[in-house]
Amino acid sequence: MKHLHRLTASLLIAMSTVAATPLQEIPLKDIDGKPTTLKSYSGKVVLIVNVASKCGLTPQYEALEGVYKKYQSKGLVVVGFPCNDFAGQEPGTADEIKTFCSTKYNVTFPLMSKLHVKGPEQHPLYSSLTGKDAKFPGDIEWNFGKFVVGRNGEVLARFSPKTKPDDAEVIAAVEAALAAK
Repeated sequence: MKHLHRLTASLLIAMSTVAATPLQEIPLKDIDGKPTTLKSYSGKVVLIVNVASKCGLTPQYEALEGVYKKYQSKGLVVVGFPCNDFAGQEPGTADEIKTFCSTKYNVTFPLMSKLHVKGPEQHPLYSSLTGKDAKFPGDIEWNFGKFVVGRNGEVLARFSPKTKPDDAEVIAAVEAALAAK
């Protein structure tokens, strides 16, 4: 009987462990160049955004930080992916990007290393998010494209760059993802 209880407990633990999705296993580097993946945010809702410091949409950093602060305790993480694919609007080094984000917009959400969101050097994360087999296929239009990823690693929504992070539509998607267990 004791053996049966241990086996049951082991099965329950194994079943409660969320398996990483392919999206969560894609190798990334944080803004400091350290290897990571989205798996480190497993169990959280993730708002993925390709960001740039010298874009007309750069003020969205303020709204991104506001959404992050408001929903962080409920399980949201905003992850910024600097990108220089659009008119050279993210020319800075990692240190310059970090300094700009923290001093100009008080950004506290995680930033990753600069990557390509389109073209022949497109990062595998963005190939997965936008490729022909993606839930929301199609090229990234510009800086500040947004994806809501559920706690289970499933891409739930996509928003255009011009849709602000605190837009009612984005907030509704975030709140719905946070409410899902």
